[in-house]
Amino acid sequence: MDNVVINAKDTIAMKLLHFFITEKGYTPIIVHGAKNEIWLENMDESFSIIRIMSGHIHNREQLEFDLYKTQNLITRIKKKTFSYKLKALTIFLDVEDTVELSNKDEIECINITSEDDLAKYDVISKTFPDITSKLQHNEDGIELFVKITDEINKTTEKEAKKNEDIFKKKPARVTTTLIIINALIFMLSLILEIDTVISFGGLYPPLVRAGEIFRLMSATFIHGSLLHLLMNMYALYIIGSQIESFYGSTNFLLIYLFSGLFGSLLSMSFLGSNWSIGASGAIFGLFGALLYFGYHYRVYLGSTIKTQIIPILLINLFIGFAISNIDQFAHLGGLVGGFLMAKTVGIKYRTKKEEKTQGFILSTLTLIFLIYIAFVYTVGM
Repeated sequence: MDNVVINAKDTIAMKLLHFFITEKGYTPIIVHGAKNEIWLENMDESFSIIRIMSGHIHNREQLEFDLYKTQNLITRIKKKTFSYKLKALTIFLDVEDTVELSNKDEIECINITSEDDLAKYDVISKTFPDITSKLQHNEDGIELFVKITDEINKTTEKEAKKNEDIFKKKPARVTTTLIIINALIFMLSLILEIDTVISFGGLYPPLVRAGEIFRLMSATFIHGSLLHLLMNMYALYIIGSQIESFYGSTNFLLIYLFSGLFGSLLSMSFLGSNWSIGASGAIFGLFGALLYFGYHYRVYLGSTIKTQIIPILLINLFIGFAISNIDQFAHLGGLVGGFLMAKTVGIKYRTKKEEKTQGFILSTLTLIFLIYIAFVYTVGM
């Protein structure tokens, strides 16, 4: 075992991998078309992509081709993750002395053959000020290789368990309860007559401004027809079970109710003396929460967001504008409310405390604004 020799290039590559994965939370990603290189991603860091290139660069032409290929691969990642700008750092480990590195657009390039070379680059000292100290290890040779490999495996296994915890299917108890409540209220409306139930709990701005504040929420549980109920409950079942699984039952309920409230408040500003009922505002809030979730997991859900979530959302918004008697402002208010409340409650393992605080402040300010335009400054339509 002691006779095994690990060359300097492999050693520095392993140390860099160890630092970025265990210390900075980067995750290895598979990039088709990449050879002799390792790609890491962390969308919360200044450099969203770290690329460790161990292949030999022997002339300027090869370097230009490498940067061109890298830029194309990054463009694909940007499309998948809906990123307008995406900074990448390429760390070259084997460049001919006669080749001078150059940056290309959003790709920063450095060349290192030892740990001491890191000090030459201001971008490294500013972005990763602790990298030099973290690369120091007491072990060397095969002992260092085993230690680093073990720690990387433990970290990636830990991250895999977190992802499994987030994405595994969980019981949708609150979603089921909400569907049952909506169904029971509709059955009651058939017994008492729908108009009676609407008159009692529907959203009617003059009555809300007269003090019947409960209508802001009660209206979200009332439906005017069986078709209206079935469409909303089907949407709630499909998307609600996903959101409850991702955020947890308590947070899901907060998102749902808050979205319904936002939808009702924005709707009040444009309803005039008309009535509004239905759960669609709250359901659009679930779309907002799903968009927030997809943003944080866009590396994994990029294609799903692009091909399913956004098209469905846009189609529903278009239908709302194209067909009369659909309260589109409730939809828009719910969408905003759901996104803001999702940011406030956060995503397990992903949302930082500062981001939750920002979400709370934005939610509070938006709520105050909606209350103002609903009760003070209204637009008659």
